[in-house]
Amino acid sequence: MQPIQPTPKHELVAAYLRDGIHQGRWSGSLPGVQILASELDVSPHTIRRSMRQLEAEGVVASCGLGRSRSIASAGASGGIRRPLRVGILTHDVHASDDPTSLQEQLKIIHLLETAGNTVFLSKKSQVGLRHDVNRIAKEMAKTPADAWVIESGSRGLLEWCVTLPTPCLALYGRSGNLPLAGAGLDKAPAYRAAARHLLKLGHRRIVLIARAARRLPTPGKCESAFLEELAAHGIVTGEYNLPSWEESPIGFSNLLERLFAHSRPTALIVDEAAHYIAAAEFLARRDINVPRHVSLVSTDCDASLDWCLPGIAHMRWDNAPIIRRVARWVNAVSKGNPDRKVVKLPAEFVPGGSIGPAWKG
Repeated sequence: MQPIQPTPKHELVAAYLRDGIHQGRWSGSLPGVQILASELDVSPHTIRRSMRQLEAEGVVASCGLGRSRSIASAGASGGIRRPLRVGILTHDVHASDDPTSLQEQLKIIHLLETAGNTVFLSKKSQVGLRHDVNRIAKEMAKTPADAWVIESGSRGLLEWCVTLPTPCLALYGRSGNLPLAGAGLDKAPAYRAAARHLLKLGHRRIVLIARAARRLPTPGKCESAFLEELAAHGIVTGEYNLPSWEESPIGFSNLLERLFAHSRPTALIVDEAAHYIAAAEFLARRDINVPRHVSLVSTDCDASLDWCLPGIAHMRWDNAPIIRRVARWVNAVSKGNPDRKVVKLPAEFVPGGSIGPAWKG
C-alpha cells in the first residue's frame, strides 16, 4: 500500500481563498500577505505561493510590489468563466474495457478540454477502494480539483459529497433527493417492464445481480421497482432475488455457483455488460442454454452486445443529453454559479432473443 501524500499547505490555502472569492467574501482586492498569514495561521511564504497559484489561474492579478492582489473578473462570482481542474472519480477501473462507457467518458473529457479545462481521472476507482468513503476521501485529497464528477456513486459517497466545499456532480449513482447536481437515468420503469415481461413468460425464480452500491444500505430505486413488481405478482422476495456477492470475477462466479446449485433461476437480470458476458460464459460451460434453460437480460446499453444475433434483451437510452449536461454544469461552476439541477433521462426495456418461456425441466 502506497503511503498517503498530504495535500501541500499552499494548495489548501489557495483553495480556501478561491472559494472565498467565488462566494463574495472579498471584493476588489484580497487582504495583504501579512494579514492573511495571521488570519490563517500560516507563513507569509505559504501565502505568497498560494497567490502565485491563483495568479496562474487568472483568479487574482498582481498590482505591483507591496500592493494587494486585485480580484480578476474571471475569479469573481458570476464573472467571466475561468478554466477549471476537473476530476472524474471513476466507478470501476474495468470500465475502460467497456466500449460504450469509454466512449461516453472520452466525449465528456473532450468537451471539457475543448472549453479550456484540465481533466483527470482518479488513479483508484470506487470499486478498487471497496466503496469505503474514508478511503475515497483520502484518494480525492491526493489530487485536488476545482470540481468533481462522481461516476455511479453509492448513496453514502454522494451524501458525503454534499458536505464538500468543492462542487460535485453525480453522473448516474444514487443521488435521489440530495442537494447535488446530477445527470443520469430513470431506469425504474424499464426494470418493471423487464420483470413483467419475464413474469408473463411464466418465470417465477428471477434473480437480479447488482453491485453493492445498488443494494446497500437499502435497495436503490431500480432494484426496489424490480422487487415490488415481483411482490405484486405474489412472489415472496428476499436475498435470493437480490443476492449479495463479492465484487470480483471469483466472487461473481461463486455467486452463480450458489444460485445454480439448488433452486436454479429461470431468469437472470444482470446490471452491466461485462457481468452479462461473464454470466453467459458461465452458463455455456455448464451446457445451460440461453434462452431455453435460462433467460438472460442486460440492464446495460453496450455497443458490444449489438454484435449478438439474435439480439440481447437489454435497456436502451440516449446518453448525448447526459454528456451535454456535464459540460453545462462545469461551465456554470467555472463562472461561480451554483447549479444543483438534476437531469434524469428515461430508459426503455428492449426484449431480445436471450429471453424465452420459463424452463419446465
